[in-house]
Amino acid sequence: MITFSNVSYSRGSNTLVSSLDLTLFQGEKIGIVGANGCGKSTLFQLLLGDLSCDEGEVELAAKLRIAHVKQETPGLERSALDYVLDGDADLRDAQSKLESAEQRNDGTAMAEAHALLDSLGAYDAPARAAKLLNGLGFSEQQMSESVSNLSGGWRVRLNLAQALLKPSDLLLLDEPTNHLDLDAVFWLESYLKTYSGTLLIISHDRDFLDALSSRVLHFNQGKVTSYSGNYSRFLKIKAEQEALQAKQFEKQQAKVAHLQSFIDRFKAKASKAKQAQSRVKALEKMASVENIKVRESLSFDFFEPKHKPDPLLRFENVDAGYDELKVLSNINFSIRSDSRIGLLGRNGAGKSTLLKTIANTEVTVNGNREQSKHLKIGYFAQHQLEQLEGNRSAFAQMQQLDANLTEQQVRNYLGGFAFHGDKVFDDVEKFSGGEKARLVLALMIYQRPNLILLDEPTNHLDMEMRDALTMAIQNFAGAVVLISHDRFLLDATVDELFLVDNRSVESFKGDTSDYLQWLKANRWGNEQSLTSEMGDNKSASEELKIDRKREKQQQAKIRQLLAPLKKQVDKLESSVEKLQQQLVDIETELANPELYQDEKKSRLAELLSKQAQLKQQLEQDESQWFELQEELEAKTLRLSEELQAAI
Repeated sequence: MITFSNVSYSRGSNTLVSSLDLTLFQGEKIGIVGANGCGKSTLFQLLLGDLSCDEGEVELAAKLRIAHVKQETPGLERSALDYVLDGDADLRDAQSKLESAEQRNDGTAMAEAHALLDSLGAYDAPARAAKLLNGLGFSEQQMSESVSNLSGGWRVRLNLAQALLKPSDLLLLDEPTNHLDLDAVFWLESYLKTYSGTLLIISHDRDFLDALSSRVLHFNQGKVTSYSGNYSRFLKIKAEQEALQAKQFEKQQAKVAHLQSFIDRFKAKASKAKQAQSRVKALEKMASVENIKVRESLSFDFFEPKHKPDPLLRFENVDAGYDELKVLSNINFSIRSDSRIGLLGRNGAGKSTLLKTIANTEVTVNGNREQSKHLKIGYFAQHQLEQLEGNRSAFAQMQQLDANLTEQQVRNYLGGFAFHGDKVFDDVEKFSGGEKARLVLALMIYQRPNLILLDEPTNHLDMEMRDALTMAIQNFAGAVVLISHDRFLLDATVDELFLVDNRSVESFKGDTSDYLQWLKANRWGNEQSLTSEMGDNKSASEELKIDRKREKQQQAKIRQLLAPLKKQVDKLESSVEKLQQQLVDIETELANPELYQDEKKSRLAELLSKQAQLKQQLEQDESQWFELQEELEAKTLRLSEELQAAI
């Protein structure tokens, strides 16, 4: 059992947790929701002991074992499988004891070490680790690959697997689906249902929360409210409570106005002074009912296209890839003026490559690609955010699109995307990622595309923006092609699904629930096979060493072919790390209260300017890294398959 007693925590003047009294029970699965920056991650840091309460205390059960996902992964030469096994410190300690006993030739100590290893499940631990990695999308080859050769995205998955393998009573997961494809999200959800400890999940994925949580903690303005049931039930109860509170507030305000009116009229009259004074006391004693503080709503619509040719685009026997690397083969399908298409498939299968093929950008296309002369594409991906001009305002970039727009027209239009007041005149470099995403959407929508391509548009978006995007797509009169790990968005907006798998693009009959069943039959069956094969007393590492010479030759060939691209990725990754550290240093200095004294104004201005510059450069480098990383992963997967097929 875990107890929070009158816990408060503030960061500067911002109160994140106020007078929290909360008990978490063994075996509960709890979803944690709330606006970005409201204190959800603070709860995890308090549990881990990374932060101390300003007031109150957090009491944990004795010997409580806590697992959480590390934020960073060192570039080790250890294999991915061994790295995951490193997450079980007790296992590694027992293995060290056995090695030490063997070196001393101490029979008693060896027997004790073997007994300890057996009690820890050491002999099937490699098989369990392999099962986790397989579920998160790793191939057998990737399991034996050194961590240093894996991309940032795959390293995030490694840390997740490490946390899942570690024996724990409490598991903390902060946005675990953000870096996963839909296949891995489905698998993780299924896996977590069997977790016997207490599970806390911070997530903006409503289907994930619905499937797992039996209780929801809602963070709002320093207060934490507990709701029984899953996320959908939380939404229903919360809406009912807010409606009731709004009515109570309205009634109380009417009563307050009536009392105040009496006081104002009669407090100066001697004959009514006593009655007026009693009304004052009644007013003072009245328990205050807070008004509902509604977050700024976000609502926008896609304009109706000027032209709706049918079909917009047609592919016949099209191959697509990067230079000599073929990623997709023999594509045959059409996009109609009202098509609503969702793309399914594992990471690296070619979904983003297909979007680029549709947009006819960044890929090599062979075959017959026919498009209407009236085709107008709007393309949204994370790198689009960095194509905004950082030193110009949202207002200026709108007027660049249409010089005939008046100031009021621009304000009215951008207001639909929650840009109000002077915000429209702020330089874009000062915008958050979510604000940039809204501006990219605003600029794209204003150009009236009749085909919209969306590549993981919900990454790092909160619930409100996801809902607004869902509504906008539903109401759009044109065609949409969507890649997303968000099942709610897919199910709510697309009419047909295509599966990108094994270089092909084929129509998939059914919805995301049917896709889950397809995965169980076609992918997770392989996982079970892998697990059973590795579940004997032989170590998984021995299984993975079969024909190691051939694997090493394959890996060497792949590294040679991908070396120039990996060099670019590594260079950007290094730049991102340096920029992040520079930002940390500046923000540490900005947190010093002495900096805000009058005599240090020039230093403050200098730091704020440098902070803005670093943020802009960081976002540019991260965007470029994301694009190159995606290309690297696709090429790595394809080359692995080609070399394997050639043997």
